[in-house]
Amino acid sequence: MPLLSAPVEVEPMGWLQRANLTRLARRYPLIFAGAGLLAVLIILALAAPFYAGDPLSMDPFDRLQPPSAKLRFGSDNLGRDVFARTMFGARISLMVGLMSAASAALGGLLIGVIAGYNRSFDNVAMRIMDGLMAIPTILLAIALISLAGSGIGIGILIIAITVPSIPSVTRLVRSVVLSVRTRPYVEAALCGGARLPKVLWRHILPSTIPPLVVQSANLCASAILTEAGLSFLGVGVPTEIPSWGNMISSSSLYLAVAPLTVFAPGICLVITVLAVNLLGDGLRDLFDPRSKVRA
Repeated sequence: MPLLSAPVEVEPMGWLQRANLTRLARRYPLIFAGAGLLAVLIILALAAPFYAGDPLSMDPFDRLQPPSAKLRFGSDNLGRDVFARTMFGARISLMVGLMSAASAALGGLLIGVIAGYNRSFDNVAMRIMDGLMAIPTILLAIALISLAGSGIGIGILIIAITVPSIPSVTRLVRSVVLSVRTRPYVEAALCGGARLPKVLWRHILPSTIPPLVVQSANLCASAILTEAGLSFLGVGVPTEIPSWGNMISSSSLYLAVAPLTVFAPGICLVITVLAVNLLGDGLRDLFDPRSKVRA
């Protein structure tokens, strides 16, 4: 008679393994709409050198020309191709937005976790965060750029946008840590002899990831708008680098003559921010256990 083997316990599959792609798309359409639109924008921006043309060449004889086969969006007041500059400008906006959001998320995560567990550090750090949040983002970014002197580059611009964004992430992460640190499984791990770094890594940090991801999407959209505003004011990227804010600023006087010089970068800016916001709203529905969305 064959021996009966002990029953094997099978771990339940996670939500990502259970849900197929079609069901996930029906349940969370905003994620796929935002991610798809954002993916198209990133591909167009990366492939711009292969199809867009030269965004820097000037032709005085082609100033303020209407759209044509040669100039798909027309030309600006210096005879530059608006279509090429719009496509290359997407690189600046996307790079600044993504890197600023990632930097602010990492910085805010580090400060927030430490502040949530160290009361003396919390008192100092949160007062600094409160002071930074009291200053409007655009003014603080301009002040940081002014401190950098005349050599304004992409790196300085990213830092200037990242610093005002860190306080909101810090407060979010700190609040999550304060609520999670008193839960029974965390106290049980500490009573069982687990070291604090291990408890933070295995039990507390995972709880901060869902709200942090949603907040990062919002920060990315805000960073894209801030970069455009700084470039519009003339304190962003140098004017020779194609940027949507630079294009709108330099062409605003010629709106009646060549409207596409303003509308083309403006519409692309709206579409990019819309895509990031849709992705953020979809991620919020995905991570929110109280979401009422059903397949």
